[in-house]
Amino acid sequence: MLNSKLIGGILLIVGTSIGGGMLALPVSTAEVGFTNSLIFLVFCWAVMTAGALLVLEVNLRLPAGSNMISMAKSTLGLPGQIIAWITYLFLLYTLLSAYISGGSDVFDSLLHKVGINVPNWLSALVFTALFSFVVYKGIRSVDYVNRGLMFGKLGVYVLLVAIISPHVTPMSLTGGKASAFTGTLMILITSFGFASIVPSLRDYFEEDIAMLRKVILFGSLIPLFCYIVWDAVIMGVISREGDAGLLALMNSEHATSGLTDALTNSVNSPLISGFFGFFTSICMVTAFLGVSLGLFDFLADGLNLKKSGNQGKSTLALTFLPPLLVVLIYPGIYLHALSYAGICCVILLLLLPAIMAWKGRQTCQLAAGESHLVPGGTLSLGFLGFVAIGLLIIAVAA
Repeated sequence: MLNSKLIGGILLIVGTSIGGGMLALPVSTAEVGFTNSLIFLVFCWAVMTAGALLVLEVNLRLPAGSNMISMAKSTLGLPGQIIAWITYLFLLYTLLSAYISGGSDVFDSLLHKVGINVPNWLSALVFTALFSFVVYKGIRSVDYVNRGLMFGKLGVYVLLVAIISPHVTPMSLTGGKASAFTGTLMILITSFGFASIVPSLRDYFEEDIAMLRKVILFGSLIPLFCYIVWDAVIMGVISREGDAGLLALMNSEHATSGLTDALTNSVNSPLISGFFGFFTSICMVTAFLGVSLGLFDFLADGLNLKKSGNQGKSTLALTFLPPLLVVLIYPGIYLHALSYAGICCVILLLLLPAIMAWKGRQTCQLAAGESHLVPGGTLSLGFLGFVAIGLLIIAVAA
């Protein structure tokens, strides 16, 4: 019989991953082409999953409740602590800005369909306020809400793929320029940036290493499979060129609702608009919940604040007010925010974990029968560090 908690943990990772990344991928990889994007997706999945396992490895050496700040401080001292603070805050605030922007755009689009017109700032405010309450109630609350949303999302995802697939033209999946990958690589990285919730999962599973390893591996493989199928059906139906094409959506302030309209126009089915609107809504909510939980726990750990009472409310305000203000000032920041977040993902969830794990392995000897979560010793850590530096150079040069 399947473990309910195991399923909940896997769905938390799936929900955190399949959010903005799912909706942004067909748009951001349009110039690269389907075949090339397939290669880059598998590569990004492999390195980011290895990074997540390293985050878990380092976290397990510290007391329960420790987050990235405590991990960096204990392994790399004050310099590591400062880097972790800056990159983690920038990463999660940027991701939340992206999800509030995309979520409020979808929310606003749904309201328009029922004849309700509200200002952009109000839809962003309502979206944030509604789901921040779930985060305040803690990981168990997020888990239960996320489970319901995820089953709904995966069900609609299967229906959408089934409806769209007959309209896919194989010729649309050919072409593309591999050299254009520099503009999409950071969004691909962000699509697997689930490691921010690994410390929270460690607390939830009470240091059950075998269970945590399963959660990370299965939880990351599901988004990879879903991304590949999703890229195929969307890129096989919506044209790359044209005013309503995928390339045009890259520069649109309403990329999420624009993708809905383009798909509705390409597939002449009355079910598409409703299903896709429902799907995009849940994508934004589940990603929002996962990232918010990671930031909420991070701020509580870094500032030594409680997660309940007045201190919990202060932590909640620190979690949601900055990204909400960014969205109110720059409502169309969705895709740009995901790209910026990718740079922080590389630093915080790949480069720093490799360095912290290397430092931790020097000072802590394995007990009999234990093994490192990422095999290969120093060679694998060096390779991941080299990949991280290469990705940063590409991102800066792009």
